[in-house]
Order: sequence, then C-alpha cells, then structure tokens
Amino acid sequence: MPRPERTAVILVAAGRGLRAGAGGPKQYREIGGRTVIFRAMQAFCEHPAIFAVQPVVNPDDAAVFTEAVAGLRHQPPTNGGATRQASVHAGLEALAAEKPDIVLIHDAARPFVTPAVISRAIDAAGRTGAAIPTIPVTDTVKQICDAGNVEATPDRARLRIAQTPQAFRFDVILDAHRRAAREGRSDFTDDAALAEWAGLTVATFEGDPANMKLTTPEDFVREEARLAAQLGDIRTGTGYDVHAFGDGDHLMLCGVRVPHTRGFLAHSDGDVGLHALVDAILGALADGDIGSHFPPSDPQWKGAASDKFLKYAVDRVTARGGRIANLEVTMICERPKIGPLRDVMRARIAEITGLNISRVAVKATTSERLGFTGREEGIAATACATIRLPWSE
Repeated sequence: MPRPERTAVILVAAGRGLRAGAGGPKQYREIGGRTVIFRAMQAFCEHPAIFAVQPVVNPDDAAVFTEAVAGLRHQPPTNGGATRQASVHAGLEALAAEKPDIVLIHDAARPFVTPAVISRAIDAAGRTGAAIPTIPVTDTVKQICDAGNVEATPDRARLRIAQTPQAFRFDVILDAHRRAAREGRSDFTDDAALAEWAGLTVATFEGDPANMKLTTPEDFVREEARLAAQLGDIRTGTGYDVHAFGDGDHLMLCGVRVPHTRGFLAHSDGDVGLHALVDAILGALADGDIGSHFPPSDPQWKGAASDKFLKYAVDRVTARGGRIANLEVTMICERPKIGPLRDVMRARIAEITGLNISRVAVKATTSERLGFTGREEGIAATACATIRLPWSE
C-alpha cells in the first residue's frame, strides 16, 4: 500500500504589520487573551493530518516569537525575507529535507482558521495539486481609472476573495518559487499568483468568512468584540484553603518563596493562596476540587510546586474554549506581612496563568488575634475566580 501523504505547513510571520497601528508586529499582539500567532498556529499544530509546522519569522522577533507560541509544537523557525514571497520561499527551502507531499501556506495574521478549512485545503491539494480557499464577493465592485472615475463594473458572480491556507503539491510550488527567484520575479502578492505565472491551474475550495486577516486597528476592535460576545457564559467560583505551620524556614505564598520562622505542614508545598485559586477556578467550571484532581494520597504530589496545580486549572478553562476574566485571593494571617509582597505575588500569579496583572488581585487581612490564624498556628486563604465560557445549554 502507498504511504499516506505527508502534509506540512508554512506559517508566514515575518511581516511588520504597519497598517495595524502602534503596538508592534500585529502577529504578536493579543486578541481574545491569546497572541494572534498562537491562535493562527494552534489549529495546524493540533490537526492530526499535519506532521510539521514551519514558522518563518523576522530575525529580530526570535525571543518574542518563542514566548508567543509557548506550548505549541513546531519546526525551528527560519528567517524570512524582505517580501512575503521571499519568506515563503525560505520556508519551503527549510522544509525540503522533510520531503512533504503537500504544503499549506498560511498567514500568521489570520488567527481564526478552523480545522474544517484545513481539512478542505489538504483534500483539495491532493486532488488538484494547487488550490486556494475563497469566499464570494457580496458587495458590488467598481474598476476605476487613474482619474478615479468608474471604468467598469465586474460581474461579482465571477469574483472571489482569496484566503489562506493556500495548498499545493510541495515539489511543484517549490520549483515555481525557485524559478521565480532565478528570473528575478519578486512581485507576487500570494502563492496562487506565483503558481498561475508558473503555468499551474489553481483550483478553489470553500473558505470561511471568519477566516479574516487582521490588518487595521479596527479589525482588532471588531474581532475582540466578536470573541467576547461568544463567551456569554459568565461564571464565578470560590475557594478556601488552610495549612498549619510546622518546621521550616520559609513559606510558599501565591507562588513566592517568603522567608519565615516556620514552614507549612502539607503534602505539596502548602501554598494556600494558589490552592484556594485552583479551587475557585475548578468551582467556576463545576469540575470538582483540588483534592479530586490532585489527591494527597498520591505520592507523586508530595512536595509538588503548586504552580503546576494552577496551570492545570487554567488549562481546564482553555480546553473548554474559555477565558479567565479575574482572579482574587485574600490571605488571612498575622505574619508574614503580605502588603510589601502584594505586587510580587500578583506578578507571579499573572506569570503562571498568562493573565495581565491588571486581572489579578492579592489582598490580606488578619483575624484580630482570634482563632488559629490569630494564634499564628497557620494561614488561611480565600479566593474568587470569574471565567467566561462559550454558552451551552
């Protein structure tokens, strides 16, 4: 039997996105709580028919790229060129040693590509050798002359808006790019135009109106609002945790190592702040509590760092297509004093969860010397989490 065809992806991310306004290259800005490039790449990284994702980036963006796509599998990024065409050619050459049969070429500024569009692209390339996703033109289009006057009104029934991923037999599109480079042609705005120039017949397949390219500041505002509207299931959860003091010289509080005359008696590191936050998030999800996911009877969690538990809870929200809107934790203790450490703790929670620090609150209070916290026998913490999920009955 012939082996299954191997599909790779080139993610073009070397542009500067100047029309998107201030804030740096648009592919590294956030939309819906994720960077644009993360959203654009994720669907390909998780698609079962794709074996390699080849990013093409600006060499000045190496560090920000690594941070923006943390957690996604991909080939080592290759440096792009001065034009989109040059960047795609660089990606093709970087993939040549992997010998893919099919390659999909996608713009990093299109963060809303779906698995269905990807599957259609793979199928179309396998059948035709060269194919692009398109959507119908719904407005009347006018062709104008240099003076700005209307010259013609094309039949919109024959017009289509081209999208990415554009899909090709790998060897065919690589040869076309190499030929264009030899002949000094560097003016193609997409790979379909280059393929047409090289004599290929380019087929079309059904695109997706939501698979739009973010170009202007208005695009970001509109799409941010659209994403927020989809997350209409707003939920709140609460959490509580307490740990007694034992021997030791420090406490872990909200992910921060705090020198102290005592330590915590606990199975893990005893971080009451993070434990309360985990319970609050799981509560908002109606997904059990920290003990059901990380039972103290399981030896693998002995001495475990609690940031692992909090990351796990955040991942549970993400897996449901949701976002965390706000996290708040209140420490109840006489000592240590939390006030001087408040912003350090907020920053650490923000780092663990991937939230902006403006969405994280850390507060502290005493129990007026009453009860076990007042007697300095331990520390308690309460927490609240607000999350947004896609609405479902």
